[in-house]
Amino acid sequence: MLKPIYLFSINSHPDAIHINSLDIMFFKPEIDFSKYDALIITSKQVSKALTQYDNADYLHLPALAVSRQSAQSYEKLGGKILEIGEGYGDNLVEKIKSYPKDKKWLYLRAETVASDFVDVCRQEGHKIDELVLYRSACSDAIGCVNVEDNAILIFTSPSSVKCYLKDHILSKEQLVIVIGKTTAKALPEDVEYILSTETTIESCMAIAKEHI
Repeated sequence: MLKPIYLFSINSHPDAIHINSLDIMFFKPEIDFSKYDALIITSKQVSKALTQYDNADYLHLPALAVSRQSAQSYEKLGGKILEIGEGYGDNLVEKIKSYPKDKKWLYLRAETVASDFVDVCRQEGHKIDELVLYRSACSDAIGCVNVEDNAILIFTSPSSVKCYLKDHILSKEQLVIVIGKTTAKALPEDVEYILSTETTIESCMAIAKEHI
């Protein structure tokens, strides 16, 4: 009997049981994009939030993207990408440090973030402003789901882990796959897991299919 694959993510996959982990509330703060030289984008939700603004105001700004997915979301709006990180906010530190300190960055982000890369870069003298464009909250779906003891669970963000653990426990019979190191840090220390080779859902699914 094949093991069921549960995907805890905002995004779905046709070969997995998709459980939306978060409900998103978007904000629209007033932004003077003319003050900045570049954007920092760490999720696809930021690009969705940007559609609330006139794209002529911001598309001239290239973006430093944390992952290929976040980069593609900005490119779909018509924006250009400076560089793409390896999927973790902490890895953006070295990329930002490679630019002149007088470069003015605007980090568009969620209300709650897992990395302190902005503080690290500011301590080095880099100019980074932050604005919150969305808030995420645990969905009703993740609180109510019943997961089999032999299931494969894929977590795609620290929030998806934290929301699941609010109402559930992870059994030793379940296989846990995480999309990246930051997500892995949200797991209890005694939980064994497999880290995906790339920070993509496809990479997680490929691992899951090897174990069903």
